[in-house]
Amino acid sequence: MKTLYHGGQKSGKSLLAEQKALSLAGEQKPYYIATYDNSYNDVEMAERIAVHQSQRKEQFSTIEETLHLSQHIQEGHTYLIDCMSMWLLNTMEWSMEALLDEVEIICSKEANFVFVLNDVGSGVIPLDAMSRKYVDRSGILGQKLAQLCDEVYEVKLGLENRLK
Repeated sequence: MKTLYHGGQKSGKSLLAEQKALSLAGEQKPYYIATYDNSYNDVEMAERIAVHQSQRKEQFSTIEETLHLSQHIQEGHTYLIDCMSMWLLNTMEWSMEALLDEVEIICSKEANFVFVLNDVGSGVIPLDAMSRKYVDRSGILGQKLAQLCDEVYEVKLGLENRLK
């Protein structure tokens, strides 16, 4: 089973994704692939990460990986990848083809996946080139994930709306 949770910042995506991953894992402990690159020494992001860690407690085995997600996938397990938006930021220097290839490799594995992706494309077109590139790539990544996933949920105000 492959599931995508897509929504705005603080919409409740991660909590719903965690619940989904736990239900898919059954008796096995699911893996939480954390994609944030902590080299920026961003205090506010560290606080956000701490909230996520306390929220999931010891229910997940955590894997910290900023780039090569597929190398951690073992068939027959459940993986929550939180979040694809941070992974996208980490891979801005990759070609779009390499980025989509990595997603296809992940989704080709016989495992359960729950992806989290921020909705960043509902605003105005950004003024600077790097931000436009990020928003465009996020939209393309979201379309690819929606195509590959069995279920797609839009999340607003902690409520999920099944799109697929």
